[in-house]
Amino acid sequence: METIIKQHLAEVEKTAALNEHDLEQFRIKYLGKNGILNQLFEEFRALPSDQKRVAGQMLNQLKIAANEKYTSLKSEFEAKSTSATDNSDLSLNVSSANYGARHPMSLVRNEILQIFSHIGFTVEEGPEIEDDWHIFSALNFQADHPARDMQDTFFIEQQPDIALRTHTSSVQVRLMQNQKPPLRAIMPGRVYRNEAISARAHCFFHQVEGLYIYKKVSFADLKQTLLYFAKEMFSVDTRIRLRPSYFPFTEPSAEMDISCSICGGKGCNMCKKTGWVEILGCGMVDPNVLENCSIDSNEYSGFAFGMGIERITNLKYAVKDLRLFSENDIRFLKQFQNVI
Repeated sequence: METIIKQHLAEVEKTAALNEHDLEQFRIKYLGKNGILNQLFEEFRALPSDQKRVAGQMLNQLKIAANEKYTSLKSEFEAKSTSATDNSDLSLNVSSANYGARHPMSLVRNEILQIFSHIGFTVEEGPEIEDDWHIFSALNFQADHPARDMQDTFFIEQQPDIALRTHTSSVQVRLMQNQKPPLRAIMPGRVYRNEAISARAHCFFHQVEGLYIYKKVSFADLKQTLLYFAKEMFSVDTRIRLRPSYFPFTEPSAEMDISCSICGGKGCNMCKKTGWVEILGCGMVDPNVLENCSIDSNEYSGFAFGMGIERITNLKYAVKDLRLFSENDIRFLKQFQNVI
């Protein structure tokens, strides 16, 4: 047995692993569960007592040599691995990260929602594919209203009663049907109109509409709400004016202009030299609309308003072509990387 141990000691001393596979094979051969050391210790137990002292010393010497060789070879491979992967030159300049940017429409949408949330408005959403009742009938549109024509609205061919919503007012109808006053909510979303695509128009765009219904709500409440929004969205110096208008679902109705944020009301191309820019439509909810949604118009009143997010974004960032919002041109989007 002593001769065999001497042979293994010599072999361990000469071992040089060329790769991690060789290192693992060495471990299995000598230190594994079925390795040489365990086999020799089994044979050691059967030796006569007078041979165990010398054989035991040599066997412990082999065990120590095998463990030290394995640890040494393993350390060499770990050092080589670290050296091969760590080629960093700490003197080089750090390359700047290529950050993405939020879409300008998302920036403006989020800002609008935040402004109205400060005065108690919640956010409501609804389906983009709607039926005639929620898009038109409940909102007081007459059967012969132009908005019901194929040239203005995208109808579903197989179901003429179903269409892509033309405004988010359909969400107002759903809210009034499913909840009782007081109601105070805004409805952001995408809407669709059958229009030719150009720098000033698109077949889809985005709206935010607002609705407030409670007892004794007046036009003065509407005006103060919109004045607050305009000053928060643009600047504290922003002025508003309301011009009489007509919408089937509000009475009285108005268009709201703000003093041009580009020229400060002095006159420029954006405001067509008038000093004013139209940004939204509004009015008091027509009693017929309240009754269509099972709300007693003798007890409750309310106001509604709606604006295009693209229009507000144009004013905030002076974007002159609506098509830029949906073309995903990275050069356009990168301009908003530093906008918070």
